[in-house]
Amino acid sequence: MAENKEERENTNQFQMQIKPEVAEGEYANLVLITHSSSDFILDFAKILPGMAQPEVRSRVVMAPEHAKRLLQALQENIYSFEQTFGKIEIPNQQPRTIAPFAAGKNEA
Repeated sequence: MAENKEERENTNQFQMQIKPEVAEGEYANLVLITHSSSDFILDFAKILPGMAQPEVRSRVVMAPEHAKRLLQALQENIYSFEQTFGKIEIPNQQPRTIAPFAAGKNEA
């Protein structure tokens, strides 16, 4: 008996638990990315008017292979988002920055 598409997709899914305090999420409008030969470190921060400096809200450390998988997953999801909701416009974007202030070489 042949599997249908839905049955194949269900076999690739898994269950995850999320604590309520994690489910609330953290707002970030800046990410600082650094790396070594074995790890990528993503510091998610927010900066708002009146704040003296950005405040790191969450740090994620991952292996290079997982960082590349994250990049691919983001590309796929942005493509899907834009197909549904339209192109995401980034006004006056400077190369490799996402915040309206000077960026170091390891920021994205």
